[in-house]
Amino acid sequence: MDLGLSHYLAVSAALFTIGVVGIFVNRKNIIVILMAIEMILLSVNINMVAFSVFNGDITGQIFAMVVLTIAAAEAAVGLAILVVFFRNRGDIAVENVDLMKG
Repeated sequence: MDLGLSHYLAVSAALFTIGVVGIFVNRKNIIVILMAIEMILLSVNINMVAFSVFNGDITGQIFAMVVLTIAAAEAAVGLAILVVFFRNRGDIAVENVDLMKG
């Protein structure tokens, strides 16, 4: 059985759907929301790499590496903000994040 472009697009669509559902279903836990955003970015990367291989061009793969680098930086900065917020407030409830305005 040969894996075609449609198989990769189906996996990507499933990951994207799981990420979007994860954001909308769980609005209380910010860590789950960050993981759902990472799943959405992963699904976009799968699309870029699949189309890049399908077209025989390396541009999509390079762009996917750039997106992975930005996603890692976003996760590091987001978790650092969460640690500071937890130290100040004692919890990381999403509804209390607007109290950080200064």
